[in-house]
Amino acid sequence: MSKSLVKFARITFALSLAGVVVVGCGRKGDLDRPSTPVEQQNVRKSDAAKKDPVAERPFILDKLL
Repeated sequence: MSKSLVKFARITFALSLAGVVVVGCGRKGDLDRPSTPVEQQNVRKSDAAKKDPVAERPFILDKLL
């Protein structure tokens, strides 16, 4: 293999790995079933969370997701 092809392969691998890491970022919370009503999504199972739902906070990568 030529050196330029190896360099290109390394750059492609690094960018692919970075893409996988960024896609893996998500919201912290319990997994919700698809049939869960919107009001009950992302609500923790403790007594305090039943009273106050989790506030929606924007994240910098939300536009990409």
